[in-house]
Amino acid sequence: MNQIRLLIASLLLLSTSAIFGQGAKNIRLNEVLTNNTQSIVDEYGAREAWIELENTSFTSYNVRGMYLTTDRSVLDRSMSVPERISRMSIIPSGDERTQIGPRQHLLLFANSQPAQGKLHLSLPVPVSEPVWIALYNGNGVELIDSVTVPALAADQSFARHNSSWTIKGAENVTPGIENFIKASESKVDKFKREDPHGIAMAIMAMGIVFTCLALLWIFFTIFGSIMNHIETAKKVANKQPIKPITKTVEKTIEIGHKTSVALQEGFDKKGIDMEVYMAVIGMALRQYEDDVHDVESGVITIKPKDTGWDDEYSQMTHLHDPFLPTDHSAPHIPTTPELH
Repeated sequence: MNQIRLLIASLLLLSTSAIFGQGAKNIRLNEVLTNNTQSIVDEYGAREAWIELENTSFTSYNVRGMYLTTDRSVLDRSMSVPERISRMSIIPSGDERTQIGPRQHLLLFANSQPAQGKLHLSLPVPVSEPVWIALYNGNGVELIDSVTVPALAADQSFARHNSSWTIKGAENVTPGIENFIKASESKVDKFKREDPHGIAMAIMAMGIVFTCLALLWIFFTIFGSIMNHIETAKKVANKQPIKPITKTVEKTIEIGHKTSVALQEGFDKKGIDMEVYMAVIGMALRQYEDDVHDVESGVITIKPKDTGWDDEYSQMTHLHDPFLPTDHSAPHIPTTPELH
């Protein structure tokens, strides 16, 4: 009866080997610390020996159901599967941390009690003696990885470096991360190592997109407001021309009209000296040139004023009317306009 049970168990274990075989081969022993006095502690604050596993692939894999052992007798190929399994410590299920992400690590505590946690194994690991550690697949038959750890001083670890292993001092122990990080590591490689699932990359990309959209919205809002103000200003200018310019033009036309009228009256009146009117016109034009920039006052008035030009009237005989009296009494001369 016992032989039948053993046979059935063996068949079940062998049937699962095809399922777990390919993914399990990517799991490796990565770092071992046997004498823990200052390294990390467990959930209860105790310092225990620990073994670190690494997933070398770029896909996640759950190591529950795999086995760890420090008993070399399991290498005996004639040993039955149940007998071999009985000399191993199984990695239990029920803890999400056994799902190792791509290029990630998992720490398992040895010399402990499984009742203390899912990652606590009863695997015996001597403190200051060499020890052989092996990782077996879930079928209990396929050896995945193994290493012989030399006797280590307190808080030293034995870590994988590429295809070889080396002893690391207590200050260089790296539980849960890469064993050796090169100083020349590129930012891309570091980003891949620290963000294997791409979550941070996705958040950063979405942040950049939303930031750009926000900046575009602000730009077009301000630009649209400016264009609206310009369009409003154009409409106001078209409906209400600038008053100072209009006033200047009107005053210019008015001065020109008055000057023309004064000139015409001077020519129409006989016996009146035309030089008087020419002087008036010249003064008006001069006054206009001096004050044309002042669009606020812009009002030119002409008031009569006695200039005293008749003092020299006796010397201006070439324009005298022959029908006027010949005495030297001064005739009445039109007053000269005064510009204000």
